This record gives sequence, structure tokens and C-alpha cells, in this order.
Amino acid sequence: MEPVYSTKITKIKGKEKFERDDILVREIKLEIYVNGEKVGAVMATPVDQEALAIGYLMSENIIEKFSDVTSLKLLGDGMQVHIEAKVNVANIKKLNAEGVVISGCGRSMTANIDPEAIEAKVIKSDFTLRADLLCKEMGQFYTECPLYEQTGCVHTAKLFTDAHTYFIGEDIAQHNTIDKVVGKAQIAGVDVRNAFLMVSGRLSSEMVAKAVMHQIPILASRTASTCLGLMIAEKFGLTLIGFVRGDTMNVYRNPQRIIVEE
Repeated sequence: MEPVYSTKITKIKGKEKFERDDILVREIKLEIYVNGEKVGAVMATPVDQEALAIGYLMSENIIEKFSDVTSLKLLGDGMQVHIEAKVNVANIKKLNAEGVVISGCGRSMTANIDPEAIEAKVIKSDFTLRADLLCKEMGQFYTECPLYEQTGCVHTAKLFTDAHTYFIGEDIAQHNTIDKVVGKAQIAGVDVRNAFLMVSGRLSSEMVAKAVMHQIPILASRTASTCLGLMIAEKFGLTLIGFVRGDTMNVYRNPQRIIVEE
């Protein structure tokens, strides 16, 4: 299934009214099966579905590491991901019993992203990043996102390790973009603890919590943090940065990882 859909629209520009072709992003209900049982579903864009499923299950503490996965298949015309893996059964039950709809754009359920689940997840990484490199990467971030370029209708994320190692995630739901880039990195065997994460949208509590769960030390956006997002970053040692535009940025918490060269 293609992630985009072509259609005719009526365009009005000033006093002109005319038909033109347009491209829209597709939206599907992606079902996730683990060891033959359906454990959840997320509204998503049909691209990188396997990476999304892995990232989602890891952020919910259902799968600890990608090496625990023995089979990963995309079925049902791209609308189902089937995984065979060693899992935390208690967290699957917790997700089914206590799951809530998080405030992102899709109706994704989460039960395990809370202070109790991430109490042991304080980020102690000594990873640092030059401010000018962060600004440079944020500046070219959107040029590397083909679905956004085509439709203007998706959120984006980029997990950056170095100029040769980075992962792009695009989806209608903001939190799915993090699961996609983390899933890609885990599948590729890349250590996300020595990387920084860029996202296109607000730094809400669930976005910050996902970064903490995966031990990503730096999270940056062109927009702002919420109060709860800031509080989570402070408690768990995440470097949280907003309004990265041009050569300026607002470092909300833990600025020691950002190096400004004289």
C-alpha cells in the first residue's frame, strides 16, 4: 500500500477557481500481533510499519531488546505486523487493562509510560553536541522528509548519530515518528544512547517520556515544550530544547550537553 493518495481538488486563489491534482497522506489502523495475539492497534501512515511496531513495543516495555525478536512480518496488505518474540507478559496485560489514549494525533494506547515505569531510566549519558551542529541538522531536517514534502500533512522525526548514520520517521501521529526512528535504529543495531532526536511538533509529555524510555540524551524541536514535558526532562536528566531556529534555541533543562564554541 502506498503511503500517499492522488485526488482532484478545487483550488481557489484570489478570484481564480480551478481544478488541480493533489496528494494526500493515507491513514490506516495498524494492528500489532505478538506471539499470535493482538496486543494493540495504532492509527498510522503505511510506511515503516515494522519499525513502528518494534519501537512501540519497546517503549511500552513489552520487548526489551530487538535481539529478543525471532520473527517480524508485515501482513494484511500492510495493515498488520506479526511478531514472534520473548516478551514481558505482565506489561501486555497492563496495556490491555490500563491503556489510555495519549494526546498525540493517533488513537494510540499507552500504559507503561509513567513515572513508575521510568523510575530507573534517569539518563546519565555524557554525550555532548555542538550547538552549531544541532542548528545545522535542524535547518536541513525538513528537506530530508519526502512525505512531508509531498503532502505537508505528516509529523517527522530524525534520530542522528553522525552524518552517515541517521534515521527518518514520518507519520500522521507525532508519537509514532519516535517509535519509527527508534525501531529502525534497533533493527540496524545502532545504540540510541549516543544520538540526538529531532521532532517537528510540540515537546509534550508522551514525546519526552518516549525519549527517556529509550535513553536518548537530547531531544530538540522547532516548537515549545509543555510544562509536564519539562518536568519529566528535569526529573530524568534529558536535555530538552525548543525553538531551534537559525542559530538560536531555548534549552529548557540540562544544558551541559550542548557545547558552544567561542
